[in-house]
Amino acid sequence: MSPSVARRALDLLYTASGALAAICLAAICALMLAQAFGRGAGILIRGADDIVAWLTAACAFLALGHTFRKGELVRVGLWLDMLGTRARWWMEVVSLSVTLAFVGYMAWAVTRFVYESWRFGEVAQGLIKIPIWIPQVSFGVGIVIFFIAVADELVTVLQGRKPAYQLAEEQRRAAGDFSETV
Repeated sequence: MSPSVARRALDLLYTASGALAAICLAAICALMLAQAFGRGAGILIRGADDIVAWLTAACAFLALGHTFRKGELVRVGLWLDMLGTRARWWMEVVSLSVTLAFVGYMAWAVTRFVYESWRFGEVAQGLIKIPIWIPQVSFGVGIVIFFIAVADELVTVLQGRKPAYQLAEEQRRAAGDFSETV
């Protein structure tokens, strides 16, 4: 696979993950509004709290890779900005390596957890009795995509190029958007 095809595939993965997170967020909004209006009309939406909880987790974890690449996750950028070019490169490599190790372990643990939920046939404890691995899959998928995004950025930095989150931050600053520093 050529580098440009791989880059497009990875960017599509991050965008799709962010879009799924946005759909989950919209679904939370729709369900909460339906609950609010339903209460006024005497209609009870059974299991809505369970569904909102699952969608919230899905939204949070599916968004990780996308927000990381866009420079929207909390980082130590202010400290890195004070370093020289070579020192910044080293600290970027160290930071991304430590993050990759942590997220890699997390991805392993979460996928194992979801697999065990499937293997033991665990069922959700709330009003909606479904196999719990079904809503847990979004947690695993989100963490794996985040792992891929961190590995992608580490490779980029090792190749001597600027990571996507730094480019996104520079673009925001060039456009006069300093909202992340507030």
